[in-house]
Amino acid sequence: MADIKVPVFSESVSEGTLLTWHKKPGDAVKRGEVLAEIETDKVVLEVTAQQDGVLTAIAKNEGDTVLSEEVLGTVGDAGSAPAATPAPAAEEASAAAQPAQLPQTSAGNEATRRDDLSPAVRKIVAEQGLDPARIPASGPRGNITKADAVAAAQGGLTYQGPQDAAAPVGVQGAAGGQQPAASIPAQAPAVQVPQGARPEQRVPMTRIRQRISERLKEVQNTAALLTTFNEVNMKPAMDLRKKYQDQFVAKHGVKLGFMSLFVRAATEALKAFPVVNASVEGKDIIYHGYYDVGIAVASDRGLVVPILRDTDQMSLAGIEKEIAGFAQKAKGGKLTLEDMSGGTFSITNGGTFGSMMSTPIINAPQSAILGMHNIIERPIAQNGQVVIAPMMYLALSYDHRIIDGKEAVQFLVTIKNLLEDPARILLEL
Repeated sequence: MADIKVPVFSESVSEGTLLTWHKKPGDAVKRGEVLAEIETDKVVLEVTAQQDGVLTAIAKNEGDTVLSEEVLGTVGDAGSAPAATPAPAAEEASAAAQPAQLPQTSAGNEATRRDDLSPAVRKIVAEQGLDPARIPASGPRGNITKADAVAAAQGGLTYQGPQDAAAPVGVQGAAGGQQPAASIPAQAPAVQVPQGARPEQRVPMTRIRQRISERLKEVQNTAALLTTFNEVNMKPAMDLRKKYQDQFVAKHGVKLGFMSLFVRAATEALKAFPVVNASVEGKDIIYHGYYDVGIAVASDRGLVVPILRDTDQMSLAGIEKEIAGFAQKAKGGKLTLEDMSGGTFSITNGGTFGSMMSTPIINAPQSAILGMHNIIERPIAQNGQVVIAPMMYLALSYDHRIIDGKEAVQFLVTIKNLLEDPARILLEL
């Protein structure tokens, strides 16, 4: 007999919510098989079986709050008799806790499926405003599984899979540039608007969304936020990519995207202006002697920021491969606390969704964040002539408590100069 325990949380995570059980008492399990999922304020963790056997007991219901290393249930030998499932009262309480009312349907079999929703499925249905009657069911009893609900809600990362498949937040589109905003598919949540006169729907925040709200408000309340802007001519970077793309793919097995160039340019700028790579702790400024760059990604669960570590030691190919790995993990909900812990600087790209300009909020305790935006062909003056060039606005939001305006502007100009002459990135000039 072996206990099924909640994974050990990081120091910054105190508790989680049991999202779903993938097994029920009496089901056979294999070592390494996923038994349950737990949502923390950062990631969704998988709880796996530590031995072969049978799930004999469940100690926690879906929707319950769980603590680090708390017992969720037990796995016994194949001959072990399963214990009783959790009391129906707990299940009913979990259902009653859902404030959003599910849509009604007149079909008898569809009504049965609606009443048979598990707490995890019920939560997705309520949050996304789905009609259970329209969700194709694949469960063994004709019931709707969590996978069915996620598929119906068009779950997955909200960023578009770029032509540069390795870059979840890179810029992409025709002729190597960003797609026009009008051609980017809408990525709004699949929420079904309630019908009737002046309808409303109350939906509880997820644990991750609550944490995001807390952190963003904390930053606004503590940091002296200021944003400086510049623009960069992306033609040299686009020409470089077009010229070497085939050779790059043949050698490294991954496409050359713009994100790796931005990461390397930012890293060189961080070397030149160490205070932008610093953080505030109380009355002290902590200068970091390493460069860990977070790449902000919008997901169906909220904003996540996986970290590229020691970017000063990474090649362009290494960066692209690392980002591709994060993209795959994010799509499958496999990002870990380790993937998103730390970071000394962040980059976010609203251009993926067609944003022309924005003022990003820093990711505390970091002191600055770089915002990339849409690439748009615009007329500019070049060598006394008016030419059409693919231009991108850049934004640097920073904590004015420790970073002066002069340093912020020079930092952004450094990135601009490197991207407009990308050979300098490789030569570290």
